Amino acid sequence: HVQLVESGGGSVEAGGSLRLSCTASGATASDYCMGWFRQAPGKERGAVAFIDSDATTAYADFVKGRFTISLDNAKNTLSLQMNSLQPEDTAMYYCAAAITPLRYGAWCRDPLNFDYWGQGTQVTVS
Repeated sequence: HVQLVESGGGSVEAGGSLRLSCTASGATASDYCMGWFRQAPGKERGAVAFIDSDATTAYADFVKGRFTISLDNAKNTLSLQMNSLQPEDTAMYYCAAAITPLRYGAWCRDPLNFDYWGQGTQVTVS
């Protein structure tokens, strides 16, 4: 049974930073596509960043240069370092895993392939 548990959300002023973490259990995160998604009130959930089983990373255009996704294999923990936060980054942030091994590229960018989700962590930027 795969479980994803996020932490690290909170409230910050514009221009500030936060680091989100997602600890995985029941699966080795580095074997799969992992991603961060977010959902703001009244909006659909959308992609933020991905890391593939070959360690390739990809980002939504609106976070490039500000956010960094990484995976600590020893801790089986996915992270999202968020810098230069803006009010429009306010949302619930979710980590997700696509538990099909050794996938990368376009397959890892399709949210429909992500079958395990964390409970979410709230990020509020004022």
